[in-house]
Parts: sequence; structure tokens; C-alpha cells
Amino acid sequence: MPVVVSEILGWEILVPLALLVVFFGGSKIPQLARSLGQAQNEFKKGLRDGASDGEDKPVEPRG
Repeated sequence: MPVVVSEILGWEILVPLALLVVFFGGSKIPQLARSLGQAQNEFKKGLRDGASDGEDKPVEPRG
């Protein structure tokens, strides 16, 4: 059964947030969020580039 976001937007979200603060510290969290956003943008860019290249044919193994 999939988890609905509205089901976990209570006190349950505080536990992972507290763990993030403990492990990374308050000053590292914005840097971590920024790098995750950049990684997401690069991933989406790669998906768009792959789709525009027409890579529908199977990849043959090298060797």
C-alpha cells in the first residue's frame, strides 16, 4: 500500500529531521539540500537528453 504524504506530515517527520540535524549539524543542512537539488536537476537533464537522442535501441554489452 503506497504511503500518502498527508499521512506522514505529523510528528513523524520530526524524527528524521532531528536525526539530520544531529548527523550533519545545522550549518550543513542547507548545503546538503542544495547539492540534492543540483543532483536532481542533472538527473532530469540527463533524462531529457537521453529522450531527445532517440535512445530506444537496446544497448549492446561491451567486451
